[in-house]
Amino acid sequence: MSPTSFREIYGRDPEGAWEAPGRVNLIGEHTDYNDGFVMPLALPHTCRVEAARRDDGVLRLHSADVPGGVYELTLGSLVPGADGGWAAYPAGVVWALREDGLPVGGADLHFTSTVPTGAGLSSSAALEVSTGLALDELYGLGLSRERLAQLCQRAENDFVGMPCGIMDQMASACCTEGHVLFLDTRDLSQRQIPFDLAAQGLRLLVVDTRVKHTLSDGAYAQQRRWCEKGAEILGVPALRDVDIPYEDLDAELAARIDDPDVRRCVRHVVTEDRRVETVVELLEHGETRAIGPVLDAGHDSLRDDFRVSCAELDTVVESANAAGAIGARMTGGGFGGSAIVLVEADDAERVTEAVLAAFGTAGFRAPRVFEAVPSAGARRV
Repeated sequence: MSPTSFREIYGRDPEGAWEAPGRVNLIGEHTDYNDGFVMPLALPHTCRVEAARRDDGVLRLHSADVPGGVYELTLGSLVPGADGGWAAYPAGVVWALREDGLPVGGADLHFTSTVPTGAGLSSSAALEVSTGLALDELYGLGLSRERLAQLCQRAENDFVGMPCGIMDQMASACCTEGHVLFLDTRDLSQRQIPFDLAAQGLRLLVVDTRVKHTLSDGAYAQQRRWCEKGAEILGVPALRDVDIPYEDLDAELAARIDDPDVRRCVRHVVTEDRRVETVVELLEHGETRAIGPVLDAGHDSLRDDFRVSCAELDTVVESANAAGAIGARMTGGGFGGSAIVLVEADDAERVTEAVLAAFGTAGFRAPRVFEAVPSAGARRV
């Protein structure tokens, strides 16, 4: 039997254990790398790391969830772009910390995770942030949560090669229990918006379609390039800064942007930022049920303008709404992954059954359905 505990793997006890959660994004998709607004909440599912320092410049990594032994690297051998599979994420965090001039030495790290992988729930950010928090405390770096998130993002951008925005790392590092995080990705200012669904007789379901997405395969990067091209054409630093009156948006974009791919991506980002602001206002006034149509509109935009949905995600949304859901949309980067469904608590079982039946009729693999309970961000355990 393969070793499963830190002591069995490394022959000593860890100095501590830390964990960071995955996330779902309530609204605000593909806005973070456009300097826009997002509203994630942390899941109860976490990546846990047990860790201990080393003084010999060696980094050893082991996952209880991935077949294979211990990855052993030297700090001097950490090179961006090297294919390390899952191990590239924690190795990238070590690299990013050291590139920032922080005094991080070697370490033994052992990971276990309950965050579904490939489901659009930020398993990679949970892996990064748990690693970063452990090293921050072990080496006394004194990082703020915002700085920790930025360095973890750098690891994913520059070491792994995935050009993600800051949302996932900020959510994993900064979310609080019972709240959704309203984040301005330009200056990282944030507000914790109360999101106690149980008290209102509501539930938020996550439907993992089990369609694995691979965002580093080029599709995500292409969408980002179209957004950057749109900002360039419109003469703004980022799409967040587009100030075309909402009622004139379609006509203005048609007149000023010839490329239909660029035009539709711009339209999604501009309208999605508006949807985030609408949801914030509704939640702050206690009108949680009124966000349902906004979630639906967000899915329509992701499907038709940004074109990152798929048949399985569309089936979740259509079947859930037909069964009486308040609202639903895909969440995460897209090309597979998960959808969220807001339901009356008494309707949760019926809506779940309708989604499962629709998948069976379509011949899709049965999805995994669970409740999203707004949970705490990264912490020592």
